[in-house]
Formats: sequence, structure tokens, C-alpha cells
Amino acid sequence: MAKKKAKEILTERSKNVLTITLNRPEVLNAVNGPLTEQLFEELAAVENDARIRCVVIRGSNGHFMAGGDLKLFHGELDRESDERRRFFEKFVYQVHPLIQVIKRLPKPVVASVEGAAGGFGVSLMLACDLVIAADTSFYTMAYCSIGTSPDGSSTYFLPRSVGLKKAMELALLCDRFDAETAKGYGMVNWVVPENDLAAETAKLANRLASGPTKAYGNTKRLLNNSLHSTLDDQLQAEAESFSQCAGSGDFVEGINAFVEKRKARFKGK
Repeated sequence: MAKKKAKEILTERSKNVLTITLNRPEVLNAVNGPLTEQLFEELAAVENDARIRCVVIRGSNGHFMAGGDLKLFHGELDRESDERRRFFEKFVYQVHPLIQVIKRLPKPVVASVEGAAGGFGVSLMLACDLVIAADTSFYTMAYCSIGTSPDGSSTYFLPRSVGLKKAMELALLCDRFDAETAKGYGMVNWVVPENDLAAETAKLANRLASGPTKAYGNTKRLLNNSLHSTLDDQLQAEAESFSQCAGSGDFVEGINAFVEKRKARFKGK
């Protein structure tokens, strides 16, 4: 009899919003191979699904993600140095498609953060397009605390969020900081009372899911590409993107709604 695959993530669809819950509460949703694989598969499946116009990623049981599964790591310490290095290199490479699909997804991805966000939990949060956090949430880069360097894209997104000097401080010292501090650093967009997080996340997700999805996807791509584009390339990309959006039904609706002085009713098409 085949072994039943554990559900490392849970999914819920409500109208045009997909909520993905990291589901390893016994280890504060720490990342392992199956969680990475299942999260990637779910995101890849909705990449071209027009019914889903916003994705929310959250953690179960009051925490976002504490980082890597250190008990799993501990179980690999008996390997010889070279073998251990190869094992963890493969482990880290597993997360790359996950980060890439989040950035590639042509619709907004929102991280809803409560409790602990450490190590790869910070990396995952930073890779999302927007972050809403409970006022009781807390953060640490954590990597140097266990004698390793960061992974999962945080060395790319962290300096772009907080600046190089602050990124050095957070990554080297691994001090813990709170939600308001994370917001001040530019890592979090909104901080809300813990009891309001679910409702405020739903409000934000529904607003995004009711918006001009193609325009959001194009805007997301333009902003992400601007980090490594020349001015000339960016201007060309803006022209192509604007004209593409102008051919959409949502553009027609947006212009008509403005002229008619009413709220636009976008359909994501």
C-alpha cells in the first residue's frame, strides 16, 4: 500500500482568492522538502488560472514560519563533510523554483504573518509582493546563529528592502525585532492588531482580487524587472505593458467608470 502523502500545506478558495496555509504546526511550520514541493505545486497550478486573482500565504497555529527544520538538519550531521555539503546544496536548490514562481505569478501574492518569522520564513515573506502582519509577530534572520549564511532569496530582497548596511546588521547579528520595527525597515506594509489579522488580510485580498488583474501582473513584472534593467529597457517595457493593458476589457471598464463617475467593476480580463 502506497504511503499517504502528508498535507504540508492546506488550501482554501474563497471567490477569487486562494489562501495557502503552511501546515507543520509542531515545528512552527519550519520548511522541509515536502512543504517546499507542495507549495510550489499549488502556486504553479494557479499561475494560469484566471479564477484566482490573489494568493495569500499564511502559517498555521499562530506562526508564519520559523525557518528551516533544525531537527531534520541535526539528523544529517553524521554525514561526512563533503556528503553533508552536497545534501544541503540539493536541499537549498529545492526552494529556488518556489521563489521564482512567486515573483513570476501574474497576480498579487500576500504574506499574512503572525508569530514567528525566522530564517527562510523571512525569505519567503520578502519574496511575496505585500506583507500584512500582526502586531505581536516577530522576526530574525537566524542563519548565522546556526553557523550558515542566508538562502531562499533573502540576500537579494533584504538589501533592496532595508538598504545594504541594515541588511548586514540583520543578517550578521540575527537579533530579534518586532512588527513595527519590520514595518519601519520596509519589510512589512501593514501592522494590525493580532485579533484583526484574519479580517484585515481578507479585506486586502478581496480588494486585490476585485482589481484589474492583468494590470497588476504587468505592474508586478515591471517593478521586479526594474531592479536589474537599464532606464532605456524599462521605458520600452513600460510602453509595451501599457499598450497591452489598453487592449484589455478592464481598461475599457476603468476609463468608462472614470467618465461616468462610478466605481470600476473589473473582471480581471
